[in-house]
Amino acid sequence: QVQLVESGGGLVQAGGSLRLSCAASGRTFSAYAMGWFRQAPGKEREFVARISKIGGYTWYADSVKGRFTISRDNAKNTVYLQMNSLKPDDTASYYCAADLGGVGRETRPDEYDYWGQGTQVTVSS
Repeated sequence: QVQLVESGGGLVQAGGSLRLSCAASGRTFSAYAMGWFRQAPGKEREFVARISKIGGYTWYADSVKGRFTISRDNAKNTVYLQMNSLKPDDTASYYCAADLGGVGRETRPDEYDYWGQGTQVTVSS
């Protein structure tokens, strides 16, 4: 079992920045790839970014490429999402997720095994 707890969400003006954190516990952190997803009201959960088990590979949704950066610190059992140049369209609940089996660019929510409770990000115009 893996427990994931997100933090760092909040209210920010357009053009601003936030850094989300996701602390993991329960299993060896480096055993799984990690992803960030987001879900806005009335919309499906969508892929944002993914990082491989050791951090050597990253993947991004086109909508955030060049603005968001995913990283991980396996010594601290934490994955991060640095979000810059935020836009109102980035407003959503952001979720981190753990993938125990995948080795590629998994972008579907059903490819992930464990989820956090989410943290709200609101970007005002």
